[in-house]
Amino acid sequence: MTVRAIILFSTLLFSAPLFAREKSDVIVMKNGDRFTCEITGLSAGVLSVKMSYVDGTMAVQWSQVARLESNQLFLVHTESGTVYTGKISTTGASDDPPIKIEVAEAAIKQVEVSQRKIIKLSETSQGFWHRFDGAVNTGLLYSKGNESTQYNVSSQVAYNRERWSSQLNFNSSLASSNGASLTTRNQIDLSTLKLLRWNNWFYAGTGSFLQSSVQEINLQTTLGGGIGRYLKNTNRASIYVFGGLGWQNVAYGQNAVDQGTQNTAVGFVAGEIKAFKFKKTNLDVSASLIPAITEAGRVHFNTNAVYYIKIVNDLSWNFSFYGSWDSRPPATLPKSDYGSSSGLSWTFGNR
Repeated sequence: MTVRAIILFSTLLFSAPLFAREKSDVIVMKNGDRFTCEITGLSAGVLSVKMSYVDGTMAVQWSQVARLESNQLFLVHTESGTVYTGKISTTGASDDPPIKIEVAEAAIKQVEVSQRKIIKLSETSQGFWHRFDGAVNTGLLYSKGNESTQYNVSSQVAYNRERWSSQLNFNSSLASSNGASLTTRNQIDLSTLKLLRWNNWFYAGTGSFLQSSVQEINLQTTLGGGIGRYLKNTNRASIYVFGGLGWQNVAYGQNAVDQGTQNTAVGFVAGEIKAFKFKKTNLDVSASLIPAITEAGRVHFNTNAVYYIKIVNDLSWNFSFYGSWDSRPPATLPKSDYGSSSGLSWTFGNR
């Protein structure tokens, strides 16, 4: 419960709204509409803006923007993997207007990037707290017939800089039923990614911590590092693969025949797929395959998937699935633990 409390408290702390700024940005649409607003970010092909006379955040289709101008600092992500920090404006009207970026680190330097090549804008500043974004997902199922209850809480918090980013994912589920033992599963994943000089290549370090009462795992710790690449990175989809080497430590419960702790050198291959549809649905699937090096033939597989259906503003309905498998667990213990839930999601920052 202590770990859950820390994670949830951190999520709520990071989700505090950014300090308000003047709504003096200008965007002009291809049909001639003109808005004076605050551009808060671009993600999944959606430009989010706030206006002084509109309650909440408006969603604007990025491909329909003809011109824009802002004095705010943004993190600008491109399809090639290059990231800039600077002020943005267009240099002229066209079907694909080039975006001029005044790079913050060198005020006299300017670069131009085609609009369709820009996949993400994040409102930022030199301040630490302004660089966070994330989401909180909840789910609850109840059946009176067998007095069964299942809940799921998960959160994602990311901290983004020009050439690197860090992310924390937390997933907790509990299931109880009349006449059956209470089951719990808690998972924390940490990762830090640093872009390399080559387009869309990166190196990263990861840490995963898993507790599962179903598989009698008191704590499974997996640490690793390696090299990865974005196979696709656009306003419609993001796909990357990542591979490397690591170490795994597993402490089993008292019902395991081979009680105690297992230490194993492992390799791993991981990947993530994100797909977007303008202000309607998002799909986020991550998976990792972890073969043991010092115990030939043993393989772990973990996956988490969330499908979002937008309701209004930052509120969505989600359907989530989680699972973990072990091809060779200690005798008498099950090989898998998996489940699903549905509920509400709330995002903050430029998520």
